Amino acid sequence: MGDFNSLNLLVFVAAGFAASMITGLAGFAFGIIAAGPWLHVLTPPQTASLIVAYGLLIQGHSVWKLRAALKFDRLLPFLVGSAIGVPLGIATLNWVAAAHLRMSVGIVLVIYSLYGLCAPTLPKYGNASRAIDTTIGVFGGILGGASGLAGIIVTIWSGLRGWPKDEQRAVFQPVSVATFAMIALWLGGAGFISRETTLLFAVGLPAILVGMWVGLKLYGKLDDAGFRKVVLALLMISGTTLVL
Repeated sequence: MGDFNSLNLLVFVAAGFAASMITGLAGFAFGIIAAGPWLHVLTPPQTASLIVAYGLLIQGHSVWKLRAALKFDRLLPFLVGSAIGVPLGIATLNWVAAAHLRMSVGIVLVIYSLYGLCAPTLPKYGNASRAIDTTIGVFGGILGGASGLAGIIVTIWSGLRGWPKDEQRAVFQPVSVATFAMIALWLGGAGFISRETTLLFAVGLPAILVGMWVGLKLYGKLDDAGFRKVVLALLMISGTTLVL
């Protein structure tokens, strides 16, 4: 694989394992966990392509595992909103500095997660209307289209809705998958995939699958309170990563 030495390969595989395990556990954050190490050893196009490919694989498998909890009538407002928001988010790329956007989102995530970890309970919006869910989907699509952070806003909102952990994941994971797919379509696909990127995908796949399996096993041991803490901790890490 060209200049890709054994140390780079170790970093690539280890980061992929860690990111897939965390995504299997919490249902999100693959791109944020993997991107940092990968950008040191891969090109940006390779990193983006592999995050999309592996992310869709992991999210799709997790959604299938949780298929019994899927409720299409609950998903529909978020999906409609996301479909509206994604092209708007992509349009903002022409006039919003990506660094400023990531910094702003990071600060909000850190404040929210710190509040959630310190507060005994979070506010609940169990009676929120479908119109509000659609609005959340729009903002989630805008953020996803502008920054690639698909699913973050819907993840937060699912927790505030007060749903059990399976029902939360049965909302934000399908929405994340759909948002990623819509982003890829609006950007004209993932671009040119080189032979080396395809080979890297095959090399990293075993570690990705093992990490996903471990994460899902750990998820099965979490209760709703433990899941809430894991999600908040990962949101804080995500926010800190974006700020720094």
